[in-house]
Amino acid sequence: MLDAVLADEIDRVAAAAPDQGMRLAVPTTVALDDLDDEVARSFERALQTLSRQGRADRADRGARISRRRRDEHQGWFCRGGKLCLASLSDRQQGRCLRPPGIDGILRGESISAADYIDLMVARKSLIARAAARLAPYDALVMPTTANTPPRIADLADDKAFTRENLRSLRNCTLINMIDGCAISLPCHREGEVAGRADAASSAGADRRVLELAAGMEAAARV
Repeated sequence: MLDAVLADEIDRVAAAAPDQGMRLAVPTTVALDDLDDEVARSFERALQTLSRQGRADRADRGARISRRRRDEHQGWFCRGGKLCLASLSDRQQGRCLRPPGIDGILRGESISAADYIDLMVARKSLIARAAARLAPYDALVMPTTANTPPRIADLADDKAFTRENLRSLRNCTLINMIDGCAISLPCHREGEVAGRADAASSAGADRRVLELAAGMEAAARV
């Protein structure tokens, strides 16, 4: 409903797409690295459940899950981080944050204009390559974050804060860097630590991703 309002299409409501025959790609490069056990367990269970959905008498029973390396992801988390830092390095913004947030953002000041332009050109190429790789699939699926919600007390140490902050931002950054769209779906069961999975695609596929997510949501938590 919110998407329809933002798109000035208030009479439209995204219909749930059937989960049978969905073509879902799971990136094995970067996105599945260093997952908390609870995150990995709920995500894998959701994939297995989606692949089993559908009628036994149909050839397209369940979602079709393809695990693929995404070479364009390799190295781009760090490069994308530099691009974000360069865009956010205004000291006025930095004053609103506590260390290590301030220190991290201000490191963007060391990125030269030439390096920034190179990053923008490289990102344009990345977006085109990612769109081509995603074209055969209905959606890209990955854990929303690599970690479960950390305790505030465990983030008092700056190194711990930085580590968990990067783990929570990493997979979302992969989609942001390709100018994509995504929706986060719960995939944990009642009583379990919260776990979420993203259904994502290229720019402009918002409506289709919402329809797919509406069809996936109930099945992913079975």
